Amino acid sequence: MHYGNGRGTVFAAALGLALAGLGGNSALAQDKELVISTWGYNGDLLQEHLYKPFEEQHGVKIVLETGNNADRLNKIRIRGGVDLVYLADSFVQTGIEQGLFAPVDRSRIPNIAELHEVAQAPHGEEYGPAYTIGRFGIIYDTAATDTPVTSWQDLWREEFKGRVTVPNISTTAGPLMVLVAADKEGVSAFEDPDGAFRALEELQGNILTTYSRSSELANLFAQGEVVIAAAQDFVFSNIKQSVPTAAWAELDEGAFANLNTINLVKGGNNPELAMEFINWHLNADVQKALAVAKVDAPVNAKVELTPEEAAPWTYGEEVVQSLNKPDYAALNANLEDWTERWNEMFRQ
Repeated sequence: MHYGNGRGTVFAAALGLALAGLGGNSALAQDKELVISTWGYNGDLLQEHLYKPFEEQHGVKIVLETGNNADRLNKIRIRGGVDLVYLADSFVQTGIEQGLFAPVDRSRIPNIAELHEVAQAPHGEEYGPAYTIGRFGIIYDTAATDTPVTSWQDLWREEFKGRVTVPNISTTAGPLMVLVAADKEGVSAFEDPDGAFRALEELQGNILTTYSRSSELANLFAQGEVVIAAAQDFVFSNIKQSVPTAAWAELDEGAFANLNTINLVKGGNNPELAMEFINWHLNADVQKALAVAKVDAPVNAKVELTPEEAAPWTYGEEVVQSLNKPDYAALNANLEDWTERWNEMFRQ
């Protein structure tokens, strides 16, 4: 996507000024490579607003290694050779447990102070900040029911029998469904997984299928096969294009926060330059440009968006503060057991 009405020119100028203010070590960076492990989507927009301006200012070549969370984390564990890694919450916790990350020097990343508090140190001061935030909640077709969806427990409503989908346990958000089910049963998913899976078994009758990719979810809505889903909010705009009556549910219990973070990889060749890059990605001008380009939600609290620009995103202090933050250390400790139970239940 490209900006219209000259907006791209305005942002290019703003980003240039932001880079000039961040600079200072471009001479040191000449002929260096900064190797970044990240996802492959929105590549052209990230080149335009994130990578290329940094390369030009710092005289450095950015080399990308792309793939999903698990594969990229495994490559780092086996062979290293990466300076920075972008990962979702639960995979960051795995990397910490495997000792794959180097500590960050927060004095070298002053823009962290501008972030929403939840994004500043999601895994502790030693590790990297979040660069974007999303929500895991419920999307539903308002035309399919006369009663608004206002609770996670509405997934269990009889009227939705055979018309529900939830993420598979192997996805980033999938394990959060165990927490949702435990809450419905009134138990702790960590202390009483039997109770959590009793509630999931009750929900199973409503579930048409589980999904592993956002494209699958969007297609299920577009084809009218499902009318309600537990989902991350980044897919909502795609669903609404094909189902104009789709809505994001405001849940009494609150949605879950999904934080994507940037971490230094232990043994990376350019830790100082890598921290400059983190600081650059957190700059308010960069964060705004990426939000307007529909790449990522901003976590820099100084970013101001119009209602139209903010519509796809988890945006604003009130919204951010309302989110539930899962205990990923406890989640990962139980994930193997949960996965076995889940796969047996869904015969996967």
